[in-house]
Amino acid sequence: MIAIPLPFVVSLLLFLLAIMLWMKPSQEGKSPSLFAALCALTTAIVGLRWTLDMAIFRMLQPVCAALVPLAAWYCFSRAHQPGRLSPLHWSGPIVVAAGSLGYPYWHAPLDLILTMLYVGYGIALLRSSGTMASEVRLSDVEWVKYAEWVAGGMLLFSAGIDGALTLDFARYDGAHAMYILAVGYTLLLPTLALVVVMVSQSTQPSGAAESAPSEPEPPTQAVLSAGEANAIIAKLDTLLREKQAFLDPDLTLGRLSRKLTIPARQISMAVNQVHGRNLSKVLNEYRIEHAKERLLTSDESITQVYLNSGFQTKSNFNREFSRVTGQTPSAFRRQAPVSEP
Repeated sequence: MIAIPLPFVVSLLLFLLAIMLWMKPSQEGKSPSLFAALCALTTAIVGLRWTLDMAIFRMLQPVCAALVPLAAWYCFSRAHQPGRLSPLHWSGPIVVAAGSLGYPYWHAPLDLILTMLYVGYGIALLRSSGTMASEVRLSDVEWVKYAEWVAGGMLLFSAGIDGALTLDFARYDGAHAMYILAVGYTLLLPTLALVVVMVSQSTQPSGAAESAPSEPEPPTQAVLSAGEANAIIAKLDTLLREKQAFLDPDLTLGRLSRKLTIPARQISMAVNQVHGRNLSKVLNEYRIEHAKERLLTSDESITQVYLNSGFQTKSNFNREFSRVTGQTPSAFRRQAPVSEP
């Protein structure tokens, strides 16, 4: 019977996480705090639904479950394009709420609707993970892609839970439903909450941009011409070399787009076409060149060098330094020590 209290333990931990995030002085923790609270509430209702079997919890469970994929999508979409959700996104939870409140007068196919919501948003997140998140620090874009992929996979996993429940009710009259839900949601919701929280730490608030608010980008052609790509790269190189924009550790594709007044997708496409690498790697190459100069011409510690070159972590600095130079920073400095005055 260990599965009975498990949802309540997980719910308590998620509520504590939500409180900790809400108490952060910055605004970065507000959205993930609300998401963690929603996951905690949903987990608690699942536990109450299958232990007390009260009508109020039977009604609330599908409503909360319908809000989870919508909230996850919103938290991840902020990493790509700041803004509010369109009214269309609310149609699924509204239909589920109406069906739940209308029972037994309206036997809405709630299980089918929930499965479609989780599958739809799961596939959308998997597809979104293939594009660069413009409002995420460029040093974190690879991690955010992975986190988005995990979130999409977990939503599809939830659809599998619904399938297992349907099979259990069809063959065993729901004898294992409590255990399937307890174990499923105990894996699903904490994982979603953690990746949402971690991605939010890499996403820059939309108000952080120093220029006008961003607008939806116009449709971009699949491939830029060589002239267009080279022109964009020239403007990017000028910005990075003359303004040393790469020294900003919180630099995002969105900020570069606003500085250059070029759509973010076109910048990303041009970098990939010309350099054959993504923007994050190219940006780090500028940072490494700056770090190499500091290692040769100053007596700063390696920690000071990487912090003053736009890196946030030593591990990322060491990895990128080795990729670009084939050496560690300390080996590079020993090989070419600072000359005596």
